[in-house]
Amino acid sequence: MKKLCDCISRKSSDIPPFLVMDVLEEALRMSKDGKDVIHLEVGEPDFDTPPNIVEAGITALRQGRTHYTSSIGIPELRHAVSACYKRNYGVDVDPNNVIITSGSSPAIFLTLASLLDPGDEVIIADPHYACYPNFVTFLGAVPIFVPVYPEDRFELNPDNVRRVVSLRTKAIIINSPSNPTGTLIKPDNLKELANLGVPVISDEIYHGLVYEGKEHSILEFTDNAFVLNGFSKLYAMTGWRLGYVISRPECVRPIQKMSQNFFISAADFIQYAGVEALTNSSEHTQEMKRIFNERRQVMLKRLREIGFVIRHDPVGAFYVLCDARNFSERSYDFAFEILREARVGVAPGIDFGANAEGFIRFSYTNSMENILEGLNRIESYFNRRFGT
Repeated sequence: MKKLCDCISRKSSDIPPFLVMDVLEEALRMSKDGKDVIHLEVGEPDFDTPPNIVEAGITALRQGRTHYTSSIGIPELRHAVSACYKRNYGVDVDPNNVIITSGSSPAIFLTLASLLDPGDEVIIADPHYACYPNFVTFLGAVPIFVPVYPEDRFELNPDNVRRVVSLRTKAIIINSPSNPTGTLIKPDNLKELANLGVPVISDEIYHGLVYEGKEHSILEFTDNAFVLNGFSKLYAMTGWRLGYVISRPECVRPIQKMSQNFFISAADFIQYAGVEALTNSSEHTQEMKRIFNERRQVMLKRLREIGFVIRHDPVGAFYVLCDARNFSERSYDFAFEILREARVGVAPGIDFGANAEGFIRFSYTNSMENILEGLNRIESYFNRRFGT
């Protein structure tokens, strides 16, 4: 009989951990031991889901919306997504090209799986959302990283992307506003990326959370694109697990077949809550955005006072990526040092790519009171540790 460890697949063994979750899980263990930990590591809004959305979900439950739906989602939600993109960006989205998923992570997986064969390549910015390259390698393809730098606002340069496009390139992944940098890609650069002749996968999960400037959908510039989006961030619905893909027409059926096999469908009643979110929640989302912006401004000021280097202020999402190399070159070790000694959870930059090593990501998805307390703790610890 084989040992248990000999039966584990190489895919599951080789996939790297999501390091911010390592930090979170250690922070939760410390909390169980009675230590007061402040969480500035995870990108989860601290707001409750707006009450009208909750009520829509409850109403759907009471109406018996507890069954399988079509694997691509209920028509009402697919039409609501189409109307949302027309309203916000002036683009016409055929509801038949919208596939509803159980969160945006399945949307990423299904989209990439519809495009990639082993050995294919996907271009990704570095730094990037930690899980993008893991999806790509899990599917047997190869991530090709294009470094972005704070002096360039962490913005993906189309000329640098053009240099690495090859016959094996199947997609370019963009994320604007970006996790972890909070950067917006300028419209001219979006247009250039759209004109490279490669499908663009645009992760638009942080749309609606922009404090300076205006976000643009890739669909304003090309039809040769896939849009990934969801309800977790803007609508504070992380636990509801609801997202969607706006697909190219020829990939709808392949994505549908994979959804049938792997996920069946998103939860029935939750999709009705999604309809309410898209059609009747602007008052709540505007208030959340106002509060996030206040926290952003305070966090930027305090981080600079503590001694972190921020060369480009984030203008969207809810993260600040700080250069911490004047304190430590090893972000993973440094993040756990801050957790143990200051009792504050932060995200190590190495989680987001080699080009973010030595950086630390802070999330302002906690209350102003907790943000200030957390940063005060870090400052006190640095005073002891470095004499700053």
